[in-house]
Amino acid sequence: MDSLAHAPLLTAALGAVIGYLIGSLSFAVIVSRLFGLADPRSYGSGNPGATNVLRSGHKGAAILTLLFDALKAYVPVLVARNMGFDDLTVTLVGLGAFLGHLWPVFFRFEGGKGVATAAGALLAFDPAMGGLVLLVWIAVAVMTRYSSLAALCASLAAPLIQFWLHGPQPQTWGVLVMSVLLVWRHEANIRKLLAGQESKLGQKSAPPSA
Repeated sequence: MDSLAHAPLLTAALGAVIGYLIGSLSFAVIVSRLFGLADPRSYGSGNPGATNVLRSGHKGAAILTLLFDALKAYVPVLVARNMGFDDLTVTLVGLGAFLGHLWPVFFRFEGGKGVATAAGALLAFDPAMGGLVLLVWIAVAVMTRYSSLAALCASLAAPLIQFWLHGPQPQTWGVLVMSVLLVWRHEANIRKLLAGQESKLGQKSAPPSA
């Protein structure tokens, strides 16, 4: 610990790698296998995330996916902060977990869009900031029932809220990177929203048998 404290760049890099490996645990796939469901990459949007698992009709599996996808960023960031690491290291742990979800090394780099994982990281970075972003997601989701639109609005709001609360700092740039990637990963959803073809929350998609 003391030796790492004298090598901040090495510590930050190590934190990013550890965060990435933890983030590479694709719980949509893991949970679906445990429940005997089809691989979420094989139906609906093809996205291994809680929203697509919900399309299988198994709410319990979707809830567990959402919870664990958030915790795999929340817990490492919280541990890093409680261990006294600097803001850069803490930020890279969260960003690493997010990137792991997008491109998981354990699942052929076929990852999800990262909404729940980003939420876990934001709540661990700062509960107030993460809570406000979560409120944006909830408000848009309740009003429109479009998970993707809620995610896009929350993604755009996140760096603005972070900057408003804390100004420019490593965490702010980390949030900005996550937000840009979240919008990019929702490119197909944006096209569907504009065409009026986007699926709403709770809308089932018949998956093939597992």
